[in-house]
Amino acid sequence: MFSGEKKPPILLRFSSSLLLFLSAAFLIFWFPSSPDTLIQQKHDHDHIQHHDSPHVNQNRNQNNNNSNSNSSSSKNDDVLTTPTKPYVTVPKCNQQVSVYVYTLPAKFNLGLLHNCHDLNFRTDMCPHVANSGLGQPLATIGSTLETNNSNSWYATNQFAAEMIFHARLLNHPCRTYDPARATLFYVPYYGGLHVSSKFRERNQTARDELDVGLVDYLQFQPTWQKQKGKDHFMALGRVVRDFKSSWVGAGRLLKLAGVENMSVLIIERNPFNGSNQHGIPYPSYFHPSTWHDMSTWQTKMRETHRRHLFSFIGAKRRKAAIRNEFIKQCGESTRCMLLNCRGGNDEARKCQEPSEVLKVMSESVFCLQAPGDTFTRRSTFDSVLAGCIPVFFSPHTAYSQYQWYLPEERSEYSVYIDQRSKARKRIEDELLKIPSEKVKRMREKIIGLIPSLTYANPNASDFGFEDAVDVALASLAKKVKKFVD
Repeated sequence: MFSGEKKPPILLRFSSSLLLFLSAAFLIFWFPSSPDTLIQQKHDHDHIQHHDSPHVNQNRNQNNNNSNSNSSSSKNDDVLTTPTKPYVTVPKCNQQVSVYVYTLPAKFNLGLLHNCHDLNFRTDMCPHVANSGLGQPLATIGSTLETNNSNSWYATNQFAAEMIFHARLLNHPCRTYDPARATLFYVPYYGGLHVSSKFRERNQTARDELDVGLVDYLQFQPTWQKQKGKDHFMALGRVVRDFKSSWVGAGRLLKLAGVENMSVLIIERNPFNGSNQHGIPYPSYFHPSTWHDMSTWQTKMRETHRRHLFSFIGAKRRKAAIRNEFIKQCGESTRCMLLNCRGGNDEARKCQEPSEVLKVMSESVFCLQAPGDTFTRRSTFDSVLAGCIPVFFSPHTAYSQYQWYLPEERSEYSVYIDQRSKARKRIEDELLKIPSEKVKRMREKIIGLIPSLTYANPNASDFGFEDAVDVALASLAKKVKKFVD
């Protein structure tokens, strides 16, 4: 190689080798692993409360006590100023909560959306499953209720809770990618969308095939075996009778042995025989991205002029004769606003317009909440959103349903008139008996409940409040801990 020439001195050869080594080291450190690799390494290494994500809230309180002690000052600050936020936030979550989200075969959730036109024989669900279940954005919510937060409002379907829950948990600060660290295991099954697509299926085996397949899949998972599903949960966006009833069209998901071991979060539970069922709110139309959005809306509801003593929005029902009483009394009263949803006229069409519904409720002191086809109704949560004090006529419309969310003392935030009592014949007189100071306290209590009964926008970056999903996770973690300890 060096014939005819002098060989380079040994020092020069050593220097060349050293230079090559340093150059390689420089390249390794200057061009590290890909971002995806680093993110995955971080997921595997960090505990949940340190999981960095631009989609979660920096100011999420570590626990409920911290939330209560800091809420007053943070609310005032947010109203006055908009602080500069770092590009990447480090969220905090309840240290008792660590959620592992199953990656199920698509047929159990997102795959169902490919046939969104057929998910409900009464309604084309395609517009409603958009935006992770939030539905179509609302360009306006009416001149009376105008806000600057148009990105917070959606025409959300009342049965979309299971999709919204899934989207929230995918970006939740308490999510862990390591099942060994999890205290809760979330099964993102769109059981409500599935069962509604099978209401006309007469073959019971065909109707239950996907439900049975889910249980079979779970029971083969090592994560299931440890506690036999007692630390697992799912969220369902339809009422309990659709999953556990003898009526034609209902599924039997909640009767399956594996599911009976799990916790089921559902918009209406069986108040008599549903020990593993826990009520979660129906989704309303408001999905704020920041605490500022939330506090701005709460302030608006405190200041709105309420010119109606009470109101009722709804239609007659064969199984709820008390609604006929409401419609009669409201129609005869000058202090009541009635939005009759029966028929296809202009008034009935207003019942499908979020701006019209919230306008009526935000102008009312009390909102009548009668049972319909089942005990519960989405209107309860619409009325809370509008700062309208709900009037209940059955304890199973709210009190026995949403115990994780509502104060134990029902008179602090609602009025109860037994539907079998004579008082139901004179609703206006009963409401006029309530002192104005008490009404103010009740309204303030209701407005204070709005954050915890709201589903925040899943793609938001700075909630600054605990929403319906946070409340459910904290409550569920306490419950599961008792089982597994």
